Amino acid sequence: MPPTAIYLQKACLQHRYIRTRDNSHIVERPERLRAVNVGLAASIARLEERAPTSSSAGEPSALPTKADEDSDELTKALGKLQLSTPSHSTPSHSETLARVPVTFVHSGASVDILNDAAVKFVHGDIERDVYLENLKKWTQESQDKVEKGGSEVPEGYSQGDLYLCPGSLDAIQGALGTVCEAVDDVLKGSRATTADGGGAPSQAFVAVRPPGHHCGEDTPSGFCFVNNVAVGAAHAHLKHNVNRVVIFDIDLHHGNGTQAIAWQINEETYRKQLEAESGAPAGKPGLQVYYGSIHDILSYPCEDGKADLVQAASVSIHGPHGQHIENIHLTPYQSEQEFWDTLYPGSYSRLLEKAGDFLDSTGGAGNDVLVFISCGFDACEHEYSSMQRHKRKVPTSFYHRFAMDARAFARRYADGRLISVLEGGYSDRALTSGAMAHLSGLLEEDDLKADPAWWSVENLTALEAATKKRRGGRPSQTASPAPWLARTVELFASIDTSHNIPAAPRAPIPASNRTLRERKPANGSNRTSPATSPGKKSAASKARPSVAATSASEESDLTDASTSSEREGSAPKKLPRVILKLGPAPASGS
Repeated sequence: MPPTAIYLQKACLQHRYIRTRDNSHIVERPERLRAVNVGLAASIARLEERAPTSSSAGEPSALPTKADEDSDELTKALGKLQLSTPSHSTPSHSETLARVPVTFVHSGASVDILNDAAVKFVHGDIERDVYLENLKKWTQESQDKVEKGGSEVPEGYSQGDLYLCPGSLDAIQGALGTVCEAVDDVLKGSRATTADGGGAPSQAFVAVRPPGHHCGEDTPSGFCFVNNVAVGAAHAHLKHNVNRVVIFDIDLHHGNGTQAIAWQINEETYRKQLEAESGAPAGKPGLQVYYGSIHDILSYPCEDGKADLVQAASVSIHGPHGQHIENIHLTPYQSEQEFWDTLYPGSYSRLLEKAGDFLDSTGGAGNDVLVFISCGFDACEHEYSSMQRHKRKVPTSFYHRFAMDARAFARRYADGRLISVLEGGYSDRALTSGAMAHLSGLLEEDDLKADPAWWSVENLTALEAATKKRRGGRPSQTASPAPWLARTVELFASIDTSHNIPAAPRAPIPASNRTLRERKPANGSNRTSPATSPGKKSAASKARPSVAATSASEESDLTDASTSSEREGSAPKKLPRVILKLGPAPASGS
């Protein structure tokens, strides 16, 4: 097994918008995973060109994969890929690329949200798992409610940030299961070897949606219904005795849900420490979490300037009351030189420095440490201008550099154990370029270096043309004159299943005036979240700062008029009506 594994989950394609048949203005949709897969394939194709030649360099590398029950017919046609689909379910049995140290894991993992310890640790209640029970019920009733002209999201929750469908539960449980599978593979087998001499992966990239970092304990918001990274951290703690977790959040938006959950976990651990110091039985060490975020303080969930959300997204506390939180605000820059000379080595690097201080102050490097990245690509320079209307962004190369730095951090403190989990990102170009740069950074070695020109606008344009969606959702099979593009198409065709997105239901669905993230005036009326469910974990959790509250400001993720023609997935143009006019009947006998 190579040191890096990429986890894909086709169940995530089942989470889709059903209030109307037109989803052209819905920025969070399963097709976004297709753009990520294009970037991953392009990164590997490029790195293969840089990799040292081997005895088998003359042949295309075999693509590692788990058993995939629904192998698509295009993959079968590409015999020269020499695909292997082993019957085993563990990534330790996957074959590896001959020249790039990475494997793809087509995960079929899933968790039952009502019976999983890690999910209940983060989102459950003492008496009854009210929120989790409701979430399951909402998905089951979603189709019926929409067909009757209502909303599948209950009143009191943001109608502009959230949507569900009958397949959402499988997507949510599959995403959680895949993150936990990556945790198992990275931790349980980190020092093990397989019969063929390969070790388990030490780092992973998990491409799942819907995202999770806006979801608090029982507060869904910002497209997020469960917190994937927080559940992964809890799983690592409960199953693998990981007691210190570092979370780097590089999404454009503040992960208010993750910070709220980290705050509660740290508060509980701190309380137990104080009790132990006063003579109470020590028991099992509690989980300690460092949460560090770099984000735009002017965007969702802080766009309306609500004091509690702005304060939460600006907090910096390291040690007092057991809390370890660092928030850094994105700053506009005039040139990439300014970004790399001033911003990144200055304020942005504090994200890693403060994480190092947290670990140094709690015992230093150790086997009980795991590093996560909440990896959103919506701060990328190629994201929709409507998403970045406050002009806070990063160059694409940021995702390459940060991956390298996070990897070095994990090697120093956590024996290299690093798990990056997809969060936001809505423009196809932002997702493709960000994923390409990020994976290249995770894989970078002295003899396997990336070139920033790979994600230049010129090359991205060529990449988009080569992988443009054709009839049935598959890329063109026409060979590209550029070898790396041809190889990208081959790799992409073998890993992507986005053409299997479920078709719209046959039953007619009435038109709805509810859309996602409809922009509201800053001084407009605010919708509040439902009251906290009964039977919560502790009285202390009720007293914690209100950092998990849903923002009533609904940031406009819709493309403005100046960019609507550039958007992927824009509404199809109306075709002109064609009327056939028949001339006079032909003369008899002609």
